[in-house]
Amino acid sequence: MQMNSDIRTESLSGASTPLIEVKNLDKDYKLEGRTIKVLHNLDFRAEAGEKISIIGKSGVGKSTLLHVIGTLDEPTSGGVFYEGQDVFRFGEKRLAAFRNRSIGFVFQFHYLLPDFNALENVSMPCLIGNLKPAEARARAEELLVEVGLADRLNHRPGELSGGEQQRVAIARALVMNPKVLLADELTGNLDRGTSHDIHELLHRLNEKHSTTVIVVTHDQHLADGMQKRYLLDEGRLFDRDATPVVGEVK
Repeated sequence: MQMNSDIRTESLSGASTPLIEVKNLDKDYKLEGRTIKVLHNLDFRAEAGEKISIIGKSGVGKSTLLHVIGTLDEPTSGGVFYEGQDVFRFGEKRLAAFRNRSIGFVFQFHYLLPDFNALENVSMPCLIGNLKPAEARARAEELLVEVGLADRLNHRPGELSGGEQQRVAIARALVMNPKVLLADELTGNLDRGTSHDIHELLHRLNEKHSTTVIVVTHDQHLADGMQKRYLLDEGRLFDRDATPVVGEVK
């Protein structure tokens, strides 16, 4: 597959820029007349091909951060930049097209369409992105074979195990050859053995496609296997390899 070229890899000055840069991010919610501050003055950056984990207690805002990085949720203030471009300055249609081509999502619940088989589910982002049906099918089949589901192409989600469903979801997330894969509690509903298989699959796909992988997780084993490791606490990110973490993070 040809690498996505929707956004530039260099600034106008010729200096390289990070794939993702979050600057001075605040995210607040209004609840019953009160302002709930979830993320506060948060900075984050990710380079192309990196594997990054973010851990933290339940309710601390890990999913919120992932949704903002993935452009599903707009920050209250601050900027989210992909290779130097502030994506929240895009118009609605341009942002939706950018998201479809550049960002893949995998969630704890796979959100597969129950009436469609694996091949059809994985083809869907391609059809939304206006690829021809034949190309969409070819891409979907290639990814499903790559994630070990060559003999499950025509199976619907209800005919697949939990691990197989998550593999379909990963293939769907990667079918548009995105620059970044965002995973939210990827293995939260899987047993230990299946979780290990999914971990290995992520690492293998990262190495083959150079896709940046960012996971938020309670799975300590998955988190520790990433190249960079962060803790989200009190609205900010802390580098786990530079900042001592006191106590157990659940």
